[in-house]
Amino acid sequence: MRDIAVFSGSAHPELAAEVCAHLGVPLSPVRVSRFANDCLEVQLQANCRERDVFLVQPLVTPVQEHLVELLLMCDAARGASAGRITVVMPHYSYARSDKKDAPRISIGGRLVADLLIAAGAGRVLAMTLHSPQVHGFFSVPVDHLHARRELAAHFRQYDLSHATVVSPDLGNAKEAAAFARMIGAQVAAGAKQRFPDDRVSINSVIGEVAGRDVIVLDDEIAKGSTVLELLERLRESGPRSIRIACTHGLFAAGALKRLSEQSDVLEIVCTNTVPVPVEERTGKLRVLSIAPALAEAVRRIHNGESVSALFDAPRDE
Repeated sequence: MRDIAVFSGSAHPELAAEVCAHLGVPLSPVRVSRFANDCLEVQLQANCRERDVFLVQPLVTPVQEHLVELLLMCDAARGASAGRITVVMPHYSYARSDKKDAPRISIGGRLVADLLIAAGAGRVLAMTLHSPQVHGFFSVPVDHLHARRELAAHFRQYDLSHATVVSPDLGNAKEAAAFARMIGAQVAAGAKQRFPDDRVSINSVIGEVAGRDVIVLDDEIAKGSTVLELLERLRESGPRSIRIACTHGLFAAGALKRLSEQSDVLEIVCTNTVPVPVEERTGKLRVLSIAPALAEAVRRIHNGESVSALFDAPRDE
């Protein structure tokens, strides 16, 4: 892969390095500096001319800093005559801002997509977008991966004959159903209502969970309030065991500690789309790597092969 160049922003260089290790290419250096007036400057310290450039940067805290850094990386690659610029964005935090559900609010998901394209992005590689329609905000090709295979490979180590995959709300029920089919489990969903003050209420769980081994599945866990509310409803039905799984383990404001303190939660599983600080990890946390999947997608994009074919065949166990 001689004509490929992979750069990482400061959001998650460990993931970028792991992707490069799977590709067998070096991670090219990037210099990020700050002027006295607090403006950022980015320099890509490897040749980009006519090369296939991949910029790895999830949008994680501090999101705005990492977004501007990514925009500057795109602009620097374009100014260096890159042949093509692909943004590898394992977590697109602005995907949550996908609709106008109140007067005079912005649709951040579309605006940030426009900014990336204006900065020079010619393609986007994303993982488990919060809402599928966010794909349509981009006027350039988007390869949308999911982590269901990685999660399924993990849970297949258990006896799944009495398993039920539970979505915290009906919006994620389709993803939960697809995951349940992969592992041969039943599916259920919570009836969730979100109030203007950001309170969450789950009135009931639709589906069979009594005496079942429950796997709570969500796309991301931030403050964990939805999952904690769901656990209260699940306990009313008496599940046999409870495990929690998500793609993006953001775990803001002590969420991981609160979830780990739930005595009936056996395990919390996430992927490394976003960094989870070592000092915040608990004994119940399991972090799965999506670097092999990202590396294979990058390889296929570079070689002009089908990325959707990644979903056609199961990963070898």
